[in-house]
Amino acid sequence: MVSKAFRVFSRIMDFAQYFLGEPNSESTQLRGLLEQVQTIQVAKGSVLQRSGDNQKHAYFVKQGLLRSYATDDKGKEHIYMFAPEGWIISDIQSTAMQQPAVLTIDALEDSEIEVVRADVFEELVNKHMGSHPDFAGLELHRLLRRIAVLQKRVLLLLSATATERYQEFVTTYPNLQQRVTQRQIASYLGITPEALSRLRVEILRSERKV
Repeated sequence: MVSKAFRVFSRIMDFAQYFLGEPNSESTQLRGLLEQVQTIQVAKGSVLQRSGDNQKHAYFVKQGLLRSYATDDKGKEHIYMFAPEGWIISDIQSTAMQQPAVLTIDALEDSEIEVVRADVFEELVNKHMGSHPDFAGLELHRLLRRIAVLQKRVLLLLSATATERYQEFVTTYPNLQQRVTQRQIASYLGITPEALSRLRVEILRSERKV
């Protein structure tokens, strides 16, 4: 049976619902921390975090689309993830290791987002886990799922064909193909835009034969 917590958090709309669940939940300590969450409007192309920044944040996407990426020594961008509506995006590794940001985070569309400092987000999680067993179980589930997704992504990059990586992209982001450029999808897949174009043609031909 799915617990109430899992049902409540399956369609989160903002940070408050993420932590409190029911709109009228009472938690003075948590609400005090949630007061540090800001809702802002950002224009397409706005950079929210740059690689090397010491002050890191977590972002909840209410409307729009964000991405995170790393840049190699040659200036080439490697997209780590996209964050459409309902997703939370942050530089988890650098926050956990207390190091400067590794990833740059920017807006691919005009977006409405909630922003909270990464250390406050971590404190929110820790405090809520201590007082809400259901939430602790949910966070463990999310953590394990995130680890599984990251492991799968690494294995796909190491051994999967470009077609398999593209199919996984479509599964992970089913409504994103019309919202991002071919170059951005190629960057996420680790292939060239030209290779992606050929791959799409091959997939289309295969579908027509079925």
